[in-house]
Amino acid sequence: MSIATSKQDGILTIEFDRPERKNAITVAMYQLMADAIAQGERDPEVRVLLICGKPDMFTAGNDLEDFLGAPPPGLDSPVFAFMRTLSQASKPVVAAVAGPAVGIGTTMLLHCDMVYAADNALFSMPFAQLGVCPEFASSMVLPQIAGYQRAAELLMLGETFTAAQACQMGMVNKVVPGAELMPYARSKALALVALPPSSLRITKQLMKSAQSATVQKVIADEGRHFSAMLGAPEAKEAFTAFFQKRKPDFSRFD
Repeated sequence: MSIATSKQDGILTIEFDRPERKNAITVAMYQLMADAIAQGERDPEVRVLLICGKPDMFTAGNDLEDFLGAPPPGLDSPVFAFMRTLSQASKPVVAAVAGPAVGIGTTMLLHCDMVYAADNALFSMPFAQLGVCPEFASSMVLPQIAGYQRAAELLMLGETFTAAQACQMGMVNKVVPGAELMPYARSKALALVALPPSSLRITKQLMKSAQSATVQKVIADEGRHFSAMLGAPEAKEAFTAFFQKRKPDFSRFD
């Protein structure tokens, strides 16, 4: 399997389930996630969405072979469908993160309402390292959460940071031992299930409505730049170096 879903006690759990490839996300997986979120939004029995991975891996980000073989053709592609459904979800979204969360594995968390991390969680957004640019409105939302300078460091250098650092900068609500992650995240989801659903929806709407249109515009703007940059020489050098397991050489570019 690639994306596993289950419904219990008012919680729809959406789980990355491709451990043999470090939960790397394919085009088909983006569509499955978009469909699962949309189904959860429509299902009156679902009060909360819970996104998780495995105990040692949230997701390695895009499956690069799949992604380069079928890059997003436009804003109607599965990856953008996933971005829209998650960023516009009206019901509460809780994320439970253990192990590495790479690229969109980190940026998707910026659109969740509550994020809980195991103490082994590691985050990174190596877009510049790959010759592309930020996505999922991270160029807008991350500076709001972490401050401009920290966001610049994370997005420009693309360095890995820990769960404790993510919590300190406001990206994560709480860090817990790995064995406690899913029970803790589920307890928070169950606490939300017990509350009046209309109150939660209106509260979330009020918090997000002021910039919801801007978020969608930034997602589209980033997407256009990202798609154009995929075919540029810098990205070709970065991806070639990745597959050849060598350090890229950007010295000839200006």
